[in-house]
Amino acid sequence: MSLSDIEIARAAKMAPIGDIADKLDIPHTALTCYGDYMAKVDPATSGANGGEQGRLILVTAMSPTPLGEGKTTTTVGLGDALSLRGNKTALCLREPSLGPVFGMKGGGAGGGHAQVVPMENINLHFTGDFHAIGAANNLLAALIDNSVYWRNDVHTDNRRIAWRRVLDMNDRALRSVVTGLGGLSGGAPREGGFDITAASEIMAILCLANDAADLERRIGNIVIGKNMEGGFVRASEVNAQGAMTVLLKDALLPNLVQTLEGTPAFVHGGPFANIAHGCNSIIATRTALGLADYVVTEAGFGADLGAEKFFDIKCRAAGLEPSAVVLVATVRALKHHGGAAKDNMAKFDEDVLTKGFANLSRHVENLRHF
Repeated sequence: MSLSDIEIARAAKMAPIGDIADKLDIPHTALTCYGDYMAKVDPATSGANGGEQGRLILVTAMSPTPLGEGKTTTTVGLGDALSLRGNKTALCLREPSLGPVFGMKGGGAGGGHAQVVPMENINLHFTGDFHAIGAANNLLAALIDNSVYWRNDVHTDNRRIAWRRVLDMNDRALRSVVTGLGGLSGGAPREGGFDITAASEIMAILCLANDAADLERRIGNIVIGKNMEGGFVRASEVNAQGAMTVLLKDALLPNLVQTLEGTPAFVHGGPFANIAHGCNSIIATRTALGLADYVVTEAGFGADLGAEKFFDIKCRAAGLEPSAVVLVATVRALKHHGGAAKDNMAKFDEDVLTKGFANLSRHVENLRHF
């Protein structure tokens, strides 16, 4: 009987994280270790700022199906293959969100023998980045409500507050709520709600920021709602940006782990592609490109969403120029888009398979524009 993903991951013999850092010539003084197999990397002292930049490879896919098509698995496998051929290689992946982990999609650390490890830690609390992002997001929410309560000079219209709280969990009952109940001390009642952390603006901003100063600037520019005159109110007007940036000071640093084959992997940030840009952080990608000859990364959802956002948003913001794109296309996905039922994937039907190629062809056509 074949082993499950978690059984394979638990049986793996991992190398100490210092040995993984050595593969990219990262000095140990640049590491903040979280146990034996995970570490934060300080880009400023990692040695990534000088020297020639590596080549960036994007892994994307045709339109995903309910069964998933394995972009992360392909990314890990390709990175391991390049490393096995003697190339100095690094991966850049997103951090999984607890919503999908405990939902239908499951974890986001690859599968089979193409996984990043320690898989359980990565899929759960990891180094605490998501918790820090949630805390920063909810600090802003608290400051907004406090500003309204004390009727400060911002004159925020309590009916036009757009900022929502977050929680890294699928919790349907919290999507739409009323806050501020409990009398005078409870604040001003208003309609609000909770989003999932990976869909927050703070997550997207952290992954697009160049450094702490840029992060603070971007946070200050967040539109939190409107004032009584109908003008925009920004986070800087409730003096939130400094305190929020302090909460994110460690979350801003890339996380270093390894694949089952010992290839270094930067797993950092996790914005959803249907909400934000669906890519790992610019800081992690730039750090990897300054350390490795080949950097393999991925973009969420299909090529018409995640890949286009990768090119139009992340690459423009960071000045990146990918060298190649890998388009994942499985027989199962071709069947699905050709009209095959989810429970009839094992049956061979040439007509259904052929019809599915229309989906693949359009993705190839879109990618060629870049």
